[in-house]
Amino acid sequence: MEDFQFYSDQTTEGKIVASLERISQAFRVLLWKKSKEFSLTPLQVQILIFLFTQNEEKKKVSYLAKEFNVTKATISDTVKTLEQKHLVVKDNEATDSRSFVINLTEKGNKIAGQTSSFAKEIYSPIAELSWGDKKNVLSSLIKLIIHLNKTGVISVLRMCTTCSYYRPSDDEKKDHCTLLKRDLDHVHIRVDCREHKMLDFPTTV
Repeated sequence: MEDFQFYSDQTTEGKIVASLERISQAFRVLLWKKSKEFSLTPLQVQILIFLFTQNEEKKKVSYLAKEFNVTKATISDTVKTLEQKHLVVKDNEATDSRSFVINLTEKGNKIAGQTSSFAKEIYSPIAELSWGDKKNVLSSLIKLIIHLNKTGVISVLRMCTTCSYYRPSDDEKKDHCTLLKRDLDHVHIRVDCREHKMLDFPTTV
């Protein structure tokens, strides 16, 4: 009974959890629809989009396995299929011929760009929120994501607050990014930064 009450939508907390679950369902549905348009699986599309948006050091089997919380074998099989579809190629690293990075082909780059908009039906109503509401929603989600990372639910986090370039404010001033050399408030916090350099321990916000 206690577990039921915890997830019950009779409480505000329960309603928020239920709402997030519905949104996650929407993401899966939208991703699946977009995948079918190109005769791909959802994981294949996610990998293409990831390769489209991230830098070279993250385009490896081991990193992709952590990113999508699957085995290296699953990633290797998926990459092999994408190779057969002429969407990706494996290039040897200049510093280590035994290691390789996974890069998009011209065709893969085009499809990644086309599929990256799969969540536009979720983006649109968010864009219509007031500036204050957007800041509040973003701040709350950032705190939730950081908690999920600390508890091991989210294994990879490329957020400002877990980055070595991030300097939290210890007074009334704004936080700061030493790489970009700019002050930050919650609306400037990046959730998925290409230049992210992981800290040993995330910083709270």
